[in-house]
Amino acid sequence: MSDPRLSEDRRERLVKDLMTARRAIATARRSKDEAAEDRAHAAVDAAKRGLGERGPVWWDDGAADQNRHMARNTPYAAWYASQSG
Repeated sequence: MSDPRLSEDRRERLVKDLMTARRAIATARRSKDEAAEDRAHAAVDAAKRGLGERGPVWWDDGAADQNRHMARNTPYAAWYASQSG
């Protein structure tokens, strides 16, 4: 989830940057261009940080950061189990 404080224009620009960078990763992999792939990965990281998906948490409600944890290993485990049909 992206930072809800972002303006719609800023969020749209960052999402566009993210998708462009992801396509660049695929292109670099197909051409076996490691330097281009490294640059594309850095661009993905920059876009995700701009969106608030990586880096310092943007919420201030005191909730723990559960990013990069599997849902089944978090306080949301029961909810997650109820979702798998």
